[in-house]
Amino acid sequence: MNTVTSISVIIPVYNDSEGIRTTLNALVSQTAYDYEILPVDNNSTDQTREVIAEFVTSNPDIVWPLEETNRQSSYAARNTGIEYASGDVLLFLDANMWVTDTWVDGMTTTLETRGCDYLGCDVKLVANDEPTFTERYEQAFSFPVQTYLDNKHFAPTCALAVRREVFDKIGLFDEHLESGGDKEFGQRVHRVGFEQCYTSNVTAYHPARNSWDALKSKALRIGRGRAQMRKYHPEVGTYHHPLHPINYVPPSPFRLRRRFSGYSTSPLTLVGFYLLEFVLKLTQTYGMIHESLALLRTEREKD
Repeated sequence: MNTVTSISVIIPVYNDSEGIRTTLNALVSQTAYDYEILPVDNNSTDQTREVIAEFVTSNPDIVWPLEETNRQSSYAARNTGIEYASGDVLLFLDANMWVTDTWVDGMTTTLETRGCDYLGCDVKLVANDEPTFTERYEQAFSFPVQTYLDNKHFAPTCALAVRREVFDKIGLFDEHLESGGDKEFGQRVHRVGFEQCYTSNVTAYHPARNSWDALKSKALRIGRGRAQMRKYHPEVGTYHHPLHPINYVPPSPFRLRRRFSGYSTSPLTLVGFYLLEFVLKLTQTYGMIHESLALLRTEREKD
């Protein structure tokens, strides 16, 4: 690895060659002076490695490729990045996201000037010029980062800054988790007493999911993560048993109304969003049931 730098940017990636190209393009031209970029390939089978290699060739002083092949988990990939990072400040950005050329400076400067140990920023979901139904839904429901920090004491790992000393004190992300690891880690940070902050002045951009398949994949992953959280971290939040009736109750229409207040959305579209949210809730429950059974089988096999 290179000599010690003050900032490390860690990017977990799995089978997303175009996404990692987008993210690396945004990061290699930052205004920050002293930083390194650590893309961590999580055992991809597409062209992801080749794309990363292109950036290593063109930016050998700042792009340092890593691999995590032992465990299929974005949190395991982030932990590998943490292990090899040389920075005192660690930034996390997901592959397929993009930022302006001042993002690294903005995150680290805010961390320093406000005395933060853990910092979440604004995350905007970007749709096509003519958004699909699912893109419009995503834009209204995803990434209320300030609310997450204020009420649940975590920020998404898709765009996050953390001081090295935080990991030294409380440990790494939990690699058992497919989803929910950002919440579990953030609440550990909060319990120990580190300073958690949010800034609306720094923004990272995330593409809105533009198809049912993409939304379904996310919902199943969230459901699997909830089952894992129930098993490994019952102290974090309230994760009901998969067969609890609350998992099958339609969502509150008032939540939908709050999210779309100020939007010019037709009543028919609102009904469609409400039905979609209910279907996604049931899909999450299915993912939770499936993973709970898998965990149970694993326990019995060990016995």
